[in-house]
Amino acid sequence: MRHFDHFSLTLIILTILGAAPASAFDWPQFRGTNARGIAEQQRLPDSWDPLSGDNVLWRAGIDGLSHSSPIVWGGRVYLTTAVANDGTDVRFGTGDSDAVGSGSTEDLVAHDWQLIAFDLRSGDRLWDKTVHRGVPRVKRHVKASHASATPATDGERLVVLLGSEGLFCFDMDGELSWRTDVGVLDVGYWGERQYQWGPASSPVIGDGLVFVQNDRQEGSFLAAYDLTTGKERWRAERDEKPAWSSPALYRHAEGTSVITNGANFMRANDARTGAEIWRVSHEDLQVITPSPIVVGDRAIVTGGNPTGANAIFSLNAGGEIEDDGRVAWKVDRGSPYTPTPLAYDDILYVIVDNGILSAYDLATGERHYRTRVNVGSGFSASPVAVDGKIYLASEDGDVFIIRAGPEYECLEEIEMGEALMATPAVSDGVLLLRGRSTLFAIGAS
Repeated sequence: MRHFDHFSLTLIILTILGAAPASAFDWPQFRGTNARGIAEQQRLPDSWDPLSGDNVLWRAGIDGLSHSSPIVWGGRVYLTTAVANDGTDVRFGTGDSDAVGSGSTEDLVAHDWQLIAFDLRSGDRLWDKTVHRGVPRVKRHVKASHASATPATDGERLVVLLGSEGLFCFDMDGELSWRTDVGVLDVGYWGERQYQWGPASSPVIGDGLVFVQNDRQEGSFLAAYDLTTGKERWRAERDEKPAWSSPALYRHAEGTSVITNGANFMRANDARTGAEIWRVSHEDLQVITPSPIVVGDRAIVTGGNPTGANAIFSLNAGGEIEDDGRVAWKVDRGSPYTPTPLAYDDILYVIVDNGILSAYDLATGERHYRTRVNVGSGFSASPVAVDGKIYLASEDGDVFIIRAGPEYECLEEIEMGEALMATPAVSDGVLLLRGRSTLFAIGAS
């Protein structure tokens, strides 16, 4: 039985007050409602075939290169891309190439950053907007893109963070409301300024604000911007190294906290003022990419090493607790380097970049199983859960469907035919998979 968490309570309160939270069929940000990565009552097909088209509702070619995930609201799919407008074929790699080295790409040519809307059911391209045109202000890693941050929406506004090109807000038809310069996001190999890898942290909407985490070579900060005007409401300086993690919101009786992960510290800040509430020292890490996840009164925080050599933390997110008592449990090894974990039906699922999947008891950290899913190039996309199944999208272009539960069982492995770097989205019976150059809509046909 699932725990009755603060997210469920929040939905009830919003309903009573007459507000309009995301429906069961919306997927409004990275990993969906409250970044949980969970969708129920979707009735997805047990399998599909991209070659024959069986259970593939539609597919759409996407120009350029982007690892941002699609989001869905009101039957529309929104996503971003960055297109080299001189026709340059930008270099791209996955985990089995020299992409894992410390070099940067040299594709600092003029790009068009685009925001695109599709009809969820038909795949019709409703509109596309060129949001920004220019030469990127920083380089990117060959395994990254110039449009890696996933948009966010509250159903009235679309917020798009295009890294060093700025933070943009649109109405749901793509008309620009405001634009804010968040500075140069010089994110890369710590202390080696010539290696720029490009930002990826996604914006998060809550309490009428847009929260942006900007951990970079110098001057790292967490900031809140007014959702209506784009005006900066507060900024909290952070003594942090470059990171790619997105913030998470913890809603509780006293208000809302912004939970962040960093190479030096795991923190909570007050969403209204930016004041730091607590911090817990991280092991000294070079890279932080996974985002925290909030489950009830716990924050699960991971990240660090591509071999899974760093720790998994379960933190008590609320209350006045001495820092040394804030760690509810800790697993010393097994943390992912890139994918954000998934908490589902009292089990924590952790996929490490090298294809090792582990399942832990969410309350205690006791491990249920640890197994290798594949021997391919690895995983960058985060897992999602749908109707008792876990979906894993690999850089090789394979989707693994795992039965949720304390014992490992792979139900299906499906080849999509192109690399899958973006985390899937799920809405109204449709699974959206973003490949290297194609957006696939999977559903019962």
